[in-house]
Amino acid sequence: MIDDDSELAVPVSARDHVQGDARAPVTLVEYGDYQCPYCAEAHGVVRELVERYGDNLRFAFRNYPLAQIHPLALPAAEVAEGAALLDAFWPMHAWLYENQARWVGAGANGLLSGVDALGFDGTRFQQALRDPRVVSRIQDDLESGAQSGVPGTPAFFVNGWLHEGGTDAASLSEAIDAALAAAR
Repeated sequence: MIDDDSELAVPVSARDHVQGDARAPVTLVEYGDYQCPYCAEAHGVVRELVERYGDNLRFAFRNYPLAQIHPLALPAAEVAEGAALLDAFWPMHAWLYENQARWVGAGANGLLSGVDALGFDGTRFQQALRDPRVVSRIQDDLESGAQSGVPGTPAFFVNGWLHEGGTDAASLSEAIDAALAAAR
């Protein structure tokens, strides 16, 4: 179900982390929190959808760390954005969600195991984390989410409109199929 009252305030652009062709008829945007267990579940769903829809779907991820609920969400977003500066956003994004229980259980130091697992040079990674673009990027995502009416995480937008249905594969597929039909 699409909410006609909640439109994506900031369109997807070259600044976003995107998988898929910019000419795809459907764009799925997720506002996510790396410590949110529902976002971790949605990660697998999104992977499945990206594979299923191929060239018909473009996926963009934006950070929406709910730091007041998840104390490691902001540091995790910083780790993802630090990896982005080293051209490894998607591998770190996947590692954070697929290993969420492990790094959350280990606390803030658990995030460093992702740096090791992905083979980053520790010094270069620390330099990337200190880059002001890391915090700026997260703040921009938070602001665009707030402007777009993001109610919590995960929040999905299908072709610019808030999806208020479930975050399971069937619900998101239904919304994507409707957007594909409308695009024809």
